[in-house]
Amino acid sequence: MKIVVVGGFGVGKTTLVRSVSEIRPLSTEETMTHAGETVDDISAVRDKNATTVAFDFGRITLDSHNVLYLFGAPGQERFWFLWDRLFSGALGAVVLVDTRRLDDSWYAIDRLERHGTPFVVARNDFGGPDFAPQAVRDALDLDPDVPLVHCDARLRSSSKRVLIALVEHAKHRHQRSRSGSGSGVGSGSHSGAYPYSYDGRVPVLDEPHEELPR
Repeated sequence: MKIVVVGGFGVGKTTLVRSVSEIRPLSTEETMTHAGETVDDISAVRDKNATTVAFDFGRITLDSHNVLYLFGAPGQERFWFLWDRLFSGALGAVVLVDTRRLDDSWYAIDRLERHGTPFVVARNDFGGPDFAPQAVRDALDLDPDVPLVHCDARLRSSSKRVLIALVEHAKHRHQRSRSGSGSGVGSGSHSGAYPYSYDGRVPVLDEPHEELPR
């Protein structure tokens, strides 16, 4: 099973994949240079010194028959052309957002809606203002069926809960589609093709885990 983690530049996609993967993630991070400042808007991520230029890859073994593959997409606008390929065949997606700059998330949500790909929105905790969930939903113009969850991408337990929320959402959407009750954005063609037998049980991943740097 394949899950894609998308979102704006510097919202914590690499951190989420790294925190929850059972293997050392494959990362395509490169050092950011002064030359890149004329291409990418780094005004909100001044402390960031590396960036993903292709994708991050991690893995979680669910049981003897099912393995979850995590793909973290690059956030810069110049790499958005890669997203459609990453969405292909995905069980669903996590849209990671920083509530201090929600505008960066609109493109990801729009692309997923166009693809009919199930997704959840995860508010990554950067210590900013604690906006009410409904205020965030309104700002992002989220469909009522799209789950909005809080997370700290540095913590394995928190990242795990985000992935569980996505699997449950995809499962429920598939069930609605099969019963003929799905409609609108929440019933894209992708939801009718859920070719997995995973029963929803998750591995225990809550062992002590060092908090990762952002």
